[in-house]
Amino acid sequence: MKILLVYPETPSTFWSFKDALEFVSKKSAEPPLGLITVAAMLPTNWELKLIDTNVSKLKDTDILWADYVFLSGMSVQIKSFKDILLRCSKLGIKVVAGGPLATTQYNEFLGVSHFILNEAEITLPQFLNDLENGNPKYIYSSNEYPDITTTPIPRWDLLDMNKYASMSIQYSRGCPYDCDFCSITMLNGRIPRTKTKEQFIAELDTLYRLGWKGGLSVVDDNFIGNKRKLKNDILPALIEWSKQHKYPFHLITEVSINLADDDELVNMMVEAGFYSVFVGIESPNNQSLEECGKSQNLKRDLVASINKLQNKGMIVSGGFIVGFDNDTENIFDEQINFIHHSSIPSAMVGILNAPIGTKLFKRLKTENRLLENFSGNNMDCSINFIPKMKYDVLIRGYSKLIHTIYSPKEYYNRIKEFLLVYQRPAWMPNKLTTTEIKAFLRLLWKIGILENGRKHFWKLFAFSLFKHPRKFPVAMTLSVYGFHFRRIAANL
Repeated sequence: MKILLVYPETPSTFWSFKDALEFVSKKSAEPPLGLITVAAMLPTNWELKLIDTNVSKLKDTDILWADYVFLSGMSVQIKSFKDILLRCSKLGIKVVAGGPLATTQYNEFLGVSHFILNEAEITLPQFLNDLENGNPKYIYSSNEYPDITTTPIPRWDLLDMNKYASMSIQYSRGCPYDCDFCSITMLNGRIPRTKTKEQFIAELDTLYRLGWKGGLSVVDDNFIGNKRKLKNDILPALIEWSKQHKYPFHLITEVSINLADDDELVNMMVEAGFYSVFVGIESPNNQSLEECGKSQNLKRDLVASINKLQNKGMIVSGGFIVGFDNDTENIFDEQINFIHHSSIPSAMVGILNAPIGTKLFKRLKTENRLLENFSGNNMDCSINFIPKMKYDVLIRGYSKLIHTIYSPKEYYNRIKEFLLVYQRPAWMPNKLTTTEIKAFLRLLWKIGILENGRKHFWKLFAFSLFKHPRKFPVAMTLSVYGFHFRRIAANL
């Protein structure tokens, strides 16, 4: 059996980092971890190929080679997903579709022979068994959450690893919180399920043997969902492994803000090799946080919590949302002020949308406020429901917010404030790689010479080089991110 695994193209968004990737000569930020995990579950005698359309062109000859095309994707990739389905239909090749997009919106797609919905550890073996017996069904789904201690090591060997800025790995699924706009608990549940220490280390060993060094994203829904197991089991093993291997991986993950309440856990994560975390802040408006069920962000000084993580050695990226029912016209200035005072350089601000199947989606459906235009991208000014705030006020305010926080003066000043708080982890290397040197030369040309607002860049350059020389590489990396953010903001 010949299987072609295909990953759709991700449009250019704040999350894609496409303009930043040019500096390091990479095509995509991260690989399709779900697809290469599915690949590891397929029979060993099957012939497999993988095409990630973010890094390689999908040719008709690739499709015609296959007996089946296995297609997976996320909501933001829906256009490319449909385009690939159409091409396969024209060429007469059967498609097996799964992943988050297919699970939540399978009834929107024509041209799929078999849907493998929910988590593949349960539904994929059922399909494979029926396929072997000659009677595969159209849809396979399950309401159960699988034990992921049996999940095999992903097939990173199918990737052209040199085309990615970082690799991905997973330790757990599920999140103990239940924000109403988030599809995580709907897809993966509220009880975090984890891999074993031995599994996680074996996956690190595999990546290390394949020659990977550098960025590694732990793509959990909430890495600290099971704090006790982290502190007693995983992190001690990871600290030992990282020290033995001289920190080949620089780890990134997603956490809830209550990480700041546990000094021991923060210190262990930094010692293990974590240097950056994404945190869903959402809003400085407590009424909006209550509205969406973001209980973990209430009754705390959010700025102090963020600054504490930064001071411990974490670069904090923040997610922010406008368009809640409780937001007033003041929310845009409130967000601008909060982002400034928190010294978060990478602030991902989007307009509230209601992903299909979420608690928010169901509430808005009962209120007859849903619209039929969910793009999966909350940063393209689209919205799939009727907001309480006037739409034109929301869009103008959002545009003002984005253009303010990513204006050169404001952005570079925010990096300066961040450097004053941030403490660089002791394990971080002082020597630059060849790739980093080339990226540095490109940024001097593109940002320091060609770009408008370059005078603010040079002020940051001098400030970080002479006053915070050990943090200079971080300042330059964040400058590259800002270049990407400004390119995206220019189209809003």
